[in-house]
Formats: sequence, structure tokens, C-alpha cells
Amino acid sequence: MSKAVRRVLPGFNLSLGYTLVYLSLLVLIPLGATFLKASSLSLEQFWAVVTTPRVLASYKLSFGASLIAGAINAFFGLLLAWSLVRYTFPGKRIVDALVDLPFALPTAVAGIALTAIYAKNGWVGSLIEPHGLQVAFKPLGVLVALVFIGLPFVVRTVQPVLQDLETELEEAAASLGASRWQTFRHVVFPALYPALLTGFALAFARAVGEYGSVIFIAGNIPLVSEITPLMIITKLEQYDYVGATAIAVVMLVVSFVLLLAINLLQGWTAKRTGRES
Repeated sequence: MSKAVRRVLPGFNLSLGYTLVYLSLLVLIPLGATFLKASSLSLEQFWAVVTTPRVLASYKLSFGASLIAGAINAFFGLLLAWSLVRYTFPGKRIVDALVDLPFALPTAVAGIALTAIYAKNGWVGSLIEPHGLQVAFKPLGVLVALVFIGLPFVVRTVQPVLQDLETELEEAAASLGASRWQTFRHVVFPALYPALLTGFALAFARAVGEYGSVIFIAGNIPLVSEITPLMIITKLEQYDYVGATAIAVVMLVVSFVLLLAINLLQGWTAKRTGRES
């Protein structure tokens, strides 16, 4: 008869109990209260609140800009992570530290800084606006802010996988006559894809709920540059708590569906490539 293994953490039942209580207090109960508050509206009232032209425009901007920002961060985050892992260059540690700056920087400070740079009289804005490209107080400004705050999620997710990826595999592929593109496509990318997809999902999730860094550079022009979190804040300032929770429910459902789809795609990819744990 095998001897029971003594574990450092408490047993399964106790650990599961702590986990469920902690998860309920921080996530399930607040979300449940949101749905319960929104249920005080009839279906017609709920639909009228969440489908006004102003709110629909905010959905389009928030989710559309978040998806685009996630895709941009996935591409450039991969390049940055690759450079930090595979190359040695002067100032590498400084660049590596700067990647985490959006994590530590207060979002309001980030918004003010981006606005100062991309405004009409800013360092960058003064150069590009004469050519007809306006960033501040436009949807493009929202995209710039979301890219800024989402980049670290991709870099820090992909970087450990790259560090563990053996370069001998790439050398073996090259010795067998594979080109650089073929080596990347058939050897490197399949190993990085799950982590890259996870980084994209994290960047998207952060971008959807971002508020502080966006409101300054967006300008908050109705039907043009208003994000959905701002619509919720506006409802709360008007003491329309039911309307605010109705919009929040839509954001929760859409975000959950998109993240679930990303996770299913990640699981399908892992199963297809034989990396399922």
C-alpha cells in the first residue's frame, strides 16, 4: 500500500473551499448583483437602453478598437519579445524595464502624456496634423492609448516561451534546407501561437475595460470618440444605476463570449499541434 503524499498546501476540499469563497466574493457575487440590478428592467426597457445610437457607437469603438489594438500588440509584441530574448544590444535591460512601464504608470498619467504628445500643438501632433492625420480627440487616439496599455501583456506572455524554445530546433531545420520563413512558420510559430493568443486575449480584455488613459486623448465626442466605460460613468453621474448596469451587462456578455471563443481556439490549436497538457 502506497504511503500518502504529504502536501504543503491544505487538502483538496479545503483548498477548493477557499478558492470558491474567494472567487465568489471578488467575482461571482458582484457580477451576479450587476445582472440582478439590470433585471429590474423589462426586456423592452433593457433593449431601449442598450441600443440607443450613442451607446451603439460606443460599443463599436470600444470593442473594435480593442480587437485592433490586440492584433497590433500581438504583432509588435512578438517582435519585441524576440529581440529581447534572441539578441544582445546596448540598453537591452533598459528596454526590457520600459516594457513594464504601462503596468506601473497610473492610467490618468498615461492619458495626459499621450494627449500632450499627439495634440495639435504636441511633439508628434504638430508634425502629422498638417498632413491631415489627427490622433488626439479622434477614434485613432483611443486606439493609440489601447496599444500603449496592452503591449506588455503580449511581451511578458511570449517572452518566457521564447526563452524555453531550444535554438537547436531552428538550427536543425536550417541544416535540412529550410528557409528562415519556413523555419519560423513550421518550427517557431506553432510553439509560440498558444502564448501569443493568450497575450492577445489579455491585451484585449484590458483594453475593453480601459478608462483612465482613454478619456483624455479621446475627447469624448458623442457618436465619435466615446467609449462604453464612459457611457457607464455618465449613467452613474446621472443616478441612472439601472441603465449603467444594463450597459455593463452587455459589455460583460460580449467580452465573455469573445474571450471564450479565444480560449476555445487556443485549446483547439493545442490539441491539433499535440501540445495539450
